[in-house]
Amino acid sequence: MAFLEKQSPGRVLLDDTVALTALIEASQNLQSHTEYIIRVQRGVSTENSWQVIKRYSDFDMLNSSLLVSGVSLPLPPKKLLGNMDREFIAERQRGLQVYLDFITQHHILATCQLVKKFLDTNNYSANYTEIALQQVSMFFRSDPKWEVVEPLKDIGWRIRKKYFLIKNKEQPKERQVLSWVDLGPDKFLSDKDLQSTMKLLPSLTNPYICPVTFANTSELSALVIRMFNEKGTLRDLICKVKPKEVFMRKYCNPKKIQGLELQQIRTYGRQILEVLKFFHDKGFPYGHLHASNIVIEDNTCKVLDIENSLLGLPSYYRPYITQFRKINTTESIDVYSFGHLLYEMTYGRPPDAVPVDQYPAVPNTSVVSVLQSILSTDACKTGMPTVAQLLQTPLFSDVLLFHSEKLQFKIPTKLRDALKTAKECMEKRLQEEQKTNQQHRRLTRAQSHHDSEEEKRRRKILARKKSRQSAYENEEDLSVKYNNNSGSGASSPPTSPSSPTPPHTTE
Repeated sequence: MAFLEKQSPGRVLLDDTVALTALIEASQNLQSHTEYIIRVQRGVSTENSWQVIKRYSDFDMLNSSLLVSGVSLPLPPKKLLGNMDREFIAERQRGLQVYLDFITQHHILATCQLVKKFLDTNNYSANYTEIALQQVSMFFRSDPKWEVVEPLKDIGWRIRKKYFLIKNKEQPKERQVLSWVDLGPDKFLSDKDLQSTMKLLPSLTNPYICPVTFANTSELSALVIRMFNEKGTLRDLICKVKPKEVFMRKYCNPKKIQGLELQQIRTYGRQILEVLKFFHDKGFPYGHLHASNIVIEDNTCKVLDIENSLLGLPSYYRPYITQFRKINTTESIDVYSFGHLLYEMTYGRPPDAVPVDQYPAVPNTSVVSVLQSILSTDACKTGMPTVAQLLQTPLFSDVLLFHSEKLQFKIPTKLRDALKTAKECMEKRLQEEQKTNQQHRRLTRAQSHHDSEEEKRRRKILARKKSRQSAYENEEDLSVKYNNNSGSGASSPPTSPSSPTPPHTTE
């Protein structure tokens, strides 16, 4: 289901994580080419659907743009002769449907602007890099000490978030990264409260949080500056890629992935759990933990993008989270995300699908034990451990921490109440989407069962039994009627000429 929130008159916020599904309904032959009519739907609501018409050449252009991902894409091959043949067109249509299913179900490809624009041109044709440059230029005019070094094109997965490498003219050798982002559909703080909370972020002190240099918001977007880590994120380290490369190229099909050593897993895991506990104790919603939101400095994990929930941005794992009704708070989202992160640190890649009930062997069984407590079918259906419980597991309980600096993040009572209300609104929207998805799955299963061959055969057998039962009841009715007529002195029905006459007997 697509959730749209109006932030201001004429302003519509779209949840880019909501999946688009595409079904090729028909093809039409014109004189020189064939067009394919595609029914596109956002989420599970059939009311939120539309048609697009594409030629094979459109698919081919999209495919060429997606090759940067390194993923083997199942696009049907070109054919120069006989491409207007009816059987060939039917076969190509089936192949193009397989292609659409593949790219709309791939976690990274499905959220990229190329795919979104192909299926939903009206909502995804804007040049967000240009919009971001305009906003950043306005900021620089108000604070001229900053200067853009280079745009960091498409290094992140969000369509409406752009990054720029910048420097302070007073410290020209020091590089920082500026991120600009459109506000999202979970923005429930008032503009005033959002501005106040964002201004508090540079004062936050925690050894496991990447410091914020500057943070500000406008009516429609936000701008944040923090130090740039030349070595990149934890996912860059695991995938052995360069930080400035395009997100799709880096992570869709990395060639040299490598999990971390057990001691690194234990140390980094403990540090991340500590910062999650810090957020939970402060009543500060996070919900955006993943390997690309962590940097490593001096063997210490530091989380990034702590402002995302304040700005209303959906989680990276939201397409997974909406399938499980037990993951319905920001705290449980953090634990679930930690499970994904622990899996990636252990095996060097994210899980192929969730839930996960089978795990490759690892040197320490306590790793698998923690993973099972978060990512197994039972955990996703019945509930996962809390951060406090995870800290007490053998994997993390005896890990020594060496940071002694004072943790500081003072949130005024009024803002704390506003954050609590906003958090509850975020969770309510999530729970409503989960409920809608569950109802849709039930209807889909019922329809699938109804349409199955086995069910069709069962209904035919029942229909035949019912027909025989009806015929039997009709015969019984005729028999009763005949007996009633005989008892009342009515003449017997004439004997059929072909029927033998019973012999006369005497006793």
